[in-house]
Amino acid sequence: MMSEIATYHDLKDASVFITGGGSGIGASLTEGFLRQGAKVAFVQRSDSSEFVEEMFDKTGNRPLFIKCDITDTAALQGAVEQAGAAHGPVTVLVNNAANDKRHSTLEVDEEFWDWSMAINLKAYFFAAQAVLPQMKQAGGGSIINFSSISYMMGNAGYPAYVTANSGINGMSRALAREFGPDRIRVNALAPGWVLTQKQKDLWVTPEGLAAHLDRQCLKDTLDPDDIVGGVLFLASKASRMMTGQAMVIDGGVVVTG
Repeated sequence: MMSEIATYHDLKDASVFITGGGSGIGASLTEGFLRQGAKVAFVQRSDSSEFVEEMFDKTGNRPLFIKCDITDTAALQGAVEQAGAAHGPVTVLVNNAANDKRHSTLEVDEEFWDWSMAINLKAYFFAAQAVLPQMKQAGGGSIINFSSISYMMGNAGYPAYVTANSGINGMSRALAREFGPDRIRVNALAPGWVLTQKQKDLWVTPEGLAAHLDRQCLKDTLDPDDIVGGVLFLASKASRMMTGQAMVIDGGVVVTG
């Protein structure tokens, strides 16, 4: 399926930085950009050395893995600097890493709330802040912030996560306005229920999946590869006049506009 994705010639040799680029949707994004000929750096909390070699074997293009916990702002800023030093100024940032741990309101304490915001919202802001000087130096860039349709659906079961995803949408619009004069575009991308291995291991049940598919216009399940094409489009100059928007890839559950 990945081989059927369109080629964006302007992404060849582009300096791309992806958070959580070694697993789940992020791993598919890393592969997608590598197949475009981009220079990809990604951060992941767990060791991704084997994944790096797998990507090199599959694409002939070796990504730069930087071990980093994105809730450590100084480490995240340092990783962005390292990526820029290795590949040239970062011109594409994909804020992909997130954690949708299930919880109810009454069990949330201040520590959990702060942890959830640190992963799902704060890190996005500081990654965007960190790439700003590099994108200015390069004459422009594209920031893609992963949100979720959870806030559009008003889903229960993870209120802190839903709150953060709504915040990502607002932040993307605010940064699009601020960064626009420097030809830096900022868009949000809201996937539906993508069946990553983590989702299958922890939360997918036959009944739950059937109910969700019933809400979709398209009755196929979403896989990580289904998100790649939209991200490549937002990263490339094919979308050069698109900013401050939220793109939804969910099989037709929610509507925008």
